[in-house]
Amino acid sequence: MSSQGFSPAENRAMELALDTAKLGFRGANPLVGAAVLDATGEVLSIGYHSGAGSPHAEIDALANLRHRISQQQDLSDCTMVVTLEPCNHQGRTGPCAAAIVDAGIGNVIYAAADPTPEATGGGDVLRNAGIGVRSGLLQERALELNHRWFRAKSENRPFTTMHIAQTLDGLIAAPDGTSQWITSAESRQDSHGIRSRVGAIIAGTGTVLADNPRLTARDESGAATKSQPLRVVMGLRDVPEDSAIRGDDGRFMQLRTHDPAEVLRELAERGVGHAMVEGGAAVAGAYLQADLVDELVLYLAPMLLGDGTRSTGDLGIRTLAEASQWRWDNSGGGRTSNLGADLRLHLEPMPHGIPSGRKGL
Repeated sequence: MSSQGFSPAENRAMELALDTAKLGFRGANPLVGAAVLDATGEVLSIGYHSGAGSPHAEIDALANLRHRISQQQDLSDCTMVVTLEPCNHQGRTGPCAAAIVDAGIGNVIYAAADPTPEATGGGDVLRNAGIGVRSGLLQERALELNHRWFRAKSENRPFTTMHIAQTLDGLIAAPDGTSQWITSAESRQDSHGIRSRVGAIIAGTGTVLADNPRLTARDESGAATKSQPLRVVMGLRDVPEDSAIRGDDGRFMQLRTHDPAEVLRELAERGVGHAMVEGGAAVAGAYLQADLVDELVLYLAPMLLGDGTRSTGDLGIRTLAEASQWRWDNSGGGRTSNLGADLRLHLEPMPHGIPSGRKGL
């Protein structure tokens, strides 16, 4: 056994689970990975949570396990290793802790405790069912993996993604205001995929009045996808009654404020767990300056304009030492990818201290 009380096989399994977790998309739920080991330490199955509404990592790992073994096989000698405490919450999917108990898994190791009031307590459910439970294995890595999700939860606001489509010189429109289309059809379709996963999409009145966008999620044929975000306009100016963003599905609202934190608080009260900012420079700058952006998806077109509208407004930064610091994000498709002629960049803010998990027993 290692000095931490975990075997080399358990350490390797947790590293595998952490890497597998990054296959999922960030959003209303944390990135979570899981692996199931037999008594010899061999990995029998792995699983991950791909996004809100999809099976959680533990459920995915159990489903993959059942594809390899018979339904009747005894699992009491097996160990499930998972990057976050199994949830004790009935949402769009059932409680993972109960599913583990029902499956007959004998032991569970989780890296970090779940701090959210609605989901915590899974470890106690497992212990009360007679399952051996240990925690704390690679805890710091697990907390860092979801550091912005933990922060959004602690601030009682949605996890917030920002989308920017810009030229090589950081512009989103030419001097005459033209902006359609700077990026490729492939980039636009990728952004529609993000729209279909979020609970709300936010734009400012300036963007709405200038571009008259629909801000709906559409598939490659241009048809509306099944899942549609709430379309939110922030700003004091009136949105004309015939604006495309209003639609006819009742999924439109205007919040007459310039305060990004106020917008996110309102959305959280309406049950939105993942928001996307797709506004102009002023709105982008406001969210970035307030440090409310948890994920940045930047589409970079191989184009130069020289002059025009910048992608972000003033961030309040006056010297290099104050620069907003970001790092590459390998989750949900990776840090970089080519979409048509464009380059898609995926980033997250640098951690400013990792949240503390409950100490494992």
